[in-house]
Amino acid sequence: MTVGAVRERRRLVEVLRREDALSDPAWISAFRRVPRHVFLPRFFVPDNSGWAAVAEGDDGWLQQVYADRVLVTQLDDDPSGWARARRGGPIPGTPTCSSSMPAIMAIMLEELRVTDGDRVLEVGSGTGYNAALLCRRLGASHVSTVDIDAHLVHTARRALARCGYAPSCEVYDGAQGFPPNAPYDRVLCTCAVSCIPPAWLEQTRPGGLVVTTLNRPIGAGLVRIVAQRGPLGTGRVLARDGRFMPLRAHRLADPERLVAALPDRRDAAAGKTTLPIGAVVSPSSRFEFFAGLQLPDVSPVHDPADRDATFLVHADGSWARHRAREGDYLVEQGGPRRLWDIVEAAYATWRSLGEPSRDRFGVTVTPDGQEIWLDTPGSPHRWPLVASDWQR
Repeated sequence: MTVGAVRERRRLVEVLRREDALSDPAWISAFRRVPRHVFLPRFFVPDNSGWAAVAEGDDGWLQQVYADRVLVTQLDDDPSGWARARRGGPIPGTPTCSSSMPAIMAIMLEELRVTDGDRVLEVGSGTGYNAALLCRRLGASHVSTVDIDAHLVHTARRALARCGYAPSCEVYDGAQGFPPNAPYDRVLCTCAVSCIPPAWLEQTRPGGLVVTTLNRPIGAGLVRIVAQRGPLGTGRVLARDGRFMPLRAHRLADPERLVAALPDRRDAAAGKTTLPIGAVVSPSSRFEFFAGLQLPDVSPVHDPADRDATFLVHADGSWARHRAREGDYLVEQGGPRRLWDIVEAAYATWRSLGEPSRDRFGVTVTPDGQEIWLDTPGSPHRWPLVASDWQR
């Protein structure tokens, strides 16, 4: 196991370097030395319409652990899911914890721009693997990691101890930071948020950095914010993409339930569009980030009755259904607002602004509110960044 794991870790590092996700010698050393397999004795992989459990000793387990891929470790906040899957085969469920792709972990760790002696708060302990990388780089006494899930904290703490690390690893609502060990030089959130929790900036020394992912149902982006005194900060959306499961306090209602609750659609407005749905909701689309600014809290969901159709849906009852058929794109929409009309208008605005990619945007946080802006903080093109109005 030891020889094989060392070989797999070195192979993973070379993959991350080729992908330009890892370049700092200190982080290269950390990824080579920290054993990811200790933090992933079991996980879930997709299997038809459900999830199958993979555990240490199974064929291919070690190779999957050291692949550059996200590995789901919990379903529906239920620590018993793995045992149920092992007993009865694939099970349904919604992922609620994972070990992120090593590439995005490497990108975020390098974007922290840590120096020796920095004190770091990690929000979202998960498996503990990311905290272990921080411990290797900075020393465990400089690392605090929190998670709201007591089971995750227990297993992360145990795995960290197996590797010889004993950071402050506590059960705490990460949206509130972690006051006992503040102030911090860096705050890193490995969950997605819909806006920046003010506590993170309040607990970061002026000039320190907060790195996290802003993630709406449509559109996402890594951000790095320079903290000022109090709950103030300004930063940029980074060019590299990053998508995480939401911080528990920032979860949204299940969009599939919203689709199931839609009223009779026979009176919907119908028409055609030239836009493929991928231009709106695909991570590879340059328009996606801007679309999310215009459609806050609108979620995409595949039509369970038609694999060529996708809904956009909001909790206020507004909806649009996009379908590809024989070379055409057909749209139906209903409810209080015409969501596809908003998409079309947003696309025209985006084109008029020069088709900006996500790294032309920035974020400002003040006690009076948060906003996204284009190019400079004084830009006339600004959009409010607010907590979701239909979080669970």
